[in-house]
Parts: sequence; structure tokens; C-alpha cells
Amino acid sequence: MSGHWAPSERALARVAYRRRRRRRSFLVALASTVVVAVLAVVVLVGSPGWERAREAFFDPVEFVDVLPAVAQGLWLNLRVWVIAGVIAVVGGLLLAIARTTTAPALFPLRAVVTIYIDVFRGVPVLLVLLLVGFGLPALRLPWLPITAVFLGTLAIVLTYTAYLAEIFRAGIESVHPSQVAAARALGLTRGQTTRRVVVPQAVRAVTPALLNMIVALQKDSGLISILGAVDAIRAAEIAVTGSYNFTAYVAAGFLFLLISVPLTRLVDAYNARRGGRGSGRAMVGAIR
Repeated sequence: MSGHWAPSERALARVAYRRRRRRRSFLVALASTVVVAVLAVVVLVGSPGWERAREAFFDPVEFVDVLPAVAQGLWLNLRVWVIAGVIAVVGGLLLAIARTTTAPALFPLRAVVTIYIDVFRGVPVLLVLLLVGFGLPALRLPWLPITAVFLGTLAIVLTYTAYLAEIFRAGIESVHPSQVAAARALGLTRGQTTRRVVVPQAVRAVTPALLNMIVALQKDSGLISILGAVDAIRAAEIAVTGSYNFTAYVAAGFLFLLISVPLTRLVDAYNARRGGRGSGRAMVGAIR
């Protein structure tokens, strides 16, 4: 008897069949993509206003000219994104812990947190930016910075903290009660159980949803331009003023895509590697 294993003819036939199916699927997908791309180009180029639109939106000379200024504005967007993201994650986790506590003495805190989350999840982020950006300076508080960057970042933090708090709350509630009971049986206090048992499991469960919200925050950081902050979008608006050439907007979109597309692919790769474990239950009730 030979000591070498060899697949059977049926196994080899299955492998060959799957290979043919993958090749056929690839060719069909490639052909359909080419057909759609050709049709899109034909419709776009054949439109009556294509020449004017090409000059107004896809001017290569204008693109190169405005790219440095727009890239400098994007640096502000990235700083706002990082700062707001860190604060929103930490604040959202703390609010979620406060909302899920069952201590009777902390009912007023739970009520305040619930109202905060309901309000800032229900109001559009653009409206929050306008209210914060124009409302807080009207109070004339001497200790409050009133720069457009600070107020814009504050508005984004207020909104995304509420979103992330609900995501973390869903993750905390997805932890099985037996985990808490086992921790208490081992002698852990309520606070130790929350910190060492509940929160780590909750964070792992909601990581895919959390990462998606962080990617969305990166795009929403461009909304601070409505308050006058010179970010990528505002720099594009300045470049468009007077020339009526909108290529600067295309340049700003291109730079945002350079950041968001790789981030999205990394999040997708992470989710595929995890296989979505634990994220289904944690997302219940946390949808934006």
C-alpha cells in the first residue's frame, strides 16, 4: 500500500467544476462591467453639454493649480477627524455605561443621557453645526473658544457621541447575563465586572459598526466649512469664486476618496476576517 494520499476522481472533478465556475463568473462580471462602462461613457460624452461640463469640472490645468490649497485644507479635516473620533469614542462608551447602569440612585443620570442621545441622534448633523456655530457665540462666554474649527469639531463630537453611545449600548446589552453572573460569583464588584468582563466583550462585538461610523465621521468632517473653517471644501469654494470653474470641487472629492476608500476596504477586510461574529446582535437598535 502506498503511503501517499491522492484525491479521488470525483474530488478532482469537483475541483475542476468549481474552477470552471469561477472562471465563468469572472468573465461574465468582466463583460458586464465593460458594457456598463462603455454605455456610461457614450451617454456622458454624447450629452449636449459635455464640452461645457468638461471645461467646468474636469480642467486638468485647474486641477493641478488648486490641488495644493485643497490638500492643505484636507489636513485640517484630518485633524478634526482624529480629534473628534477619539473624543466621540471615549464619550460614547462612557454614556453607554451610564445608560445601562441599573443603580436606582443613578436614574437622573440615565434620564439625562437618554435625552441627550435622543436629541442628538434625531437632529441632523448640519443643523447641529448651525446651532452650535451661531448659538454658542451669542452667549458671549469669555472662556469658550468661538473659532470655526473648535465649534465645528464640538458639533461633530456632540452628534457622533450620541451615535456611538447607542452602538456601545447595543454591544453591552449583547453580553449574556451569565457572563456577569459568573464574574460576580468569582468575587468581582459591579464596577470590576463592567470594566473587565462586559466592556471588552461589548467593544469586540461592535467593532465593525464602530469602524464604519469612524469612516463616516471622516466624510462629515467636511461640514465644518459651513462655519467658515478653511478645510478642503472651503478651499475649493474659494478657488471656485470668481472663476466659476468647479474643478476644485472635483479635486476635493478626489482627495476625500484617497482617504475614505482605503479605510473602507480595510474595514471590509477586517469584517471579513472576523466573519461578522457578534456584530449582528450588537447592531440591533443602533442603526443610524
